[in-house]
Amino acid sequence: METYLQMKARHQKEVEAFPMAFAFNNEQFADGMKKLNIEVTDTKNILSIGGGGFIRRTDADNLSAMFDRIHAEEAEARKNDDYLFQMFAYELANHEYNYTWDLTDTLQSLGLTFAEVKANQQLHDALVKAVDEVRNSDAA
Repeated sequence: METYLQMKARHQKEVEAFPMAFAFNNEQFADGMKKLNIEVTDTKNILSIGGGGFIRRTDADNLSAMFDRIHAEEAEARKNDDYLFQMFAYELANHEYNYTWDLTDTLQSLGLTFAEVKANQQLHDALVKAVDEVRNSDAA
């Protein structure tokens, strides 16, 4: 099974490789349209994905399918205790839990709430194990 970081990196590469563009001015829009092999004036053939991003209209189903698959892979991986521990340990460090002692940013980055973690023994145990590791590493 892939580690949390391996899966995260693989998914990031897939998203980055998907044909999309981002534009915040006319020059960037023209460059993006060229990247997607669409004439600048042919705006009916693009679809906004928010945040200044756009894709070819014909790629919409592929984008949706890619994200559906990514979410399904993450959901399946979250059934594994080691994966959950790696996930929490990485995100605790990434969100500087050892300085803030606040779980909010970590949980938000994972799309979780305190209530969800508390209600799910597997999530709770993995988070407690990761928090203990952070606290023990700070004591050293």
